[in-house]
Parts: sequence; C-alpha cells; structure tokens
Amino acid sequence: MKKYGLFILTSGLILAILISNVSTLIKDGMALDGLRENVLRLHVLANSDSEYDQMLKLKVRDAVLASGLLKKAESLEDAEETAERRLDDIEILAEITLDEYGCHYPVRASLEDIDFDERVYGDITMPEGRYKALRIEIGNAAGHNWWCVMYPPLCIPCACEVTDDKETENSYFTEKELDIIHKPQKYRVRFKIWDKIQEIINKKEDKKHDDTVKSDKKNNNA
Repeated sequence: MKKYGLFILTSGLILAILISNVSTLIKDGMALDGLRENVLRLHVLANSDSEYDQMLKLKVRDAVLASGLLKKAESLEDAEETAERRLDDIEILAEITLDEYGCHYPVRASLEDIDFDERVYGDITMPEGRYKALRIEIGNAAGHNWWCVMYPPLCIPCACEVTDDKETENSYFTEKELDIIHKPQKYRVRFKIWDKIQEIINKKEDKKHDDTVKSDKKNNNA
C-alpha cells in the first residue's frame, strides 16, 4: 500500500509539472506571436559588403529615419498603411541620398512578410520568425543588411549613431514582451518547440484545405 501511495503521489507530481510546463509554453508562445505581429521592422540591404556600399547603406538608413516617415502613426495598422502609401517617396529619398555620394544604384522599397533569424539591436533581441518589414534594397542587395524596429519607433537617430528609445519601448511592450526581448536565453528552447508545434498544425490545416478543394472539384466535375 505504501509503495502504491508513493506511486500515486509521484505520478501526481509529474503530471502537475507537465501541466505547468505546457501552460507556460502556451503563454510564452502566445506572447511571442503577439510580439511578432505587433512590430514593423526596417530592413536595409546594401549592394555588397564593400566598405563603400556598407557606408551607403547606413546613409540611406539615416535619411529614412530622419524623414520622420512614421512619426504621426498612431497604430501599427496606421504605420503599415503609411509605409505602403509612401514606398515611391522612400525610393526617391534613398536615391537622392545615394546621389549625394556619387552613387546611382537603383533602389526598391517594399512592405513584406520576412523570415528573420534572431537579431540583436542594442539591448534588444528580437526572436527569429516572420515579421512585417519595410524592406529597402540597394543595387544588388547582396551585402550585409541592417535592421531595427521602426514601429513602435525604437530607432532614434543620434549624430552618426542610432539608438533604441527606452521610453517608447517600456510604454509599448507588455512586461512579458520586454522580458522576451531583453532575456532571450530564457525562451529560445520554448520558442523552438512552440514554432515546431505551429508548423505541424499549419501543415495539417493546409492538407485539410487541399483535400477539401480536391473534393469540391471532384464533386463539381461529377
């Protein structure tokens, strides 16, 4: 009886730990999804890795940030709509900036969903994953890129440097999101598990959708 009671107690403890871990995984995973869905990133790609092209990349970055493009944006949706509407203006601004340094590379600006690796910017670490980004490609866009969070406006030009805005950071992100971007080592394993689960679920949903489409076509052709 004693052994049976110990077995029940041990099993109960293990189950409680598993439930707790699953609960934590879900909460952290949902916080990760929220973080990815609620920022607009700036992504500038240099023509090449030459010193000259890398310098031009930063000059374009400075010009875009100094323009105050999203200064009046009151929400993420507003920021995305403004960026989408002014893509031509962004390209012209970048080309004018390049021209000042005797360069005539073509520039392409777009608003895209982009898969990023984990990236560190100042004190901020943004987890890997898919984010909406204002993407600026200079020339062949084959060089190292530069990124930051454009909305909320965390990229603050300061002389020849760009720093992150702590006041905006603290007012925009939740306590959990702040913990994620400042202490990424706590979450890396959990996020990999979460993303794998999401990948499996998405594949099943896609297969279900494909099967439904095939079934509808078959019925329509019958």
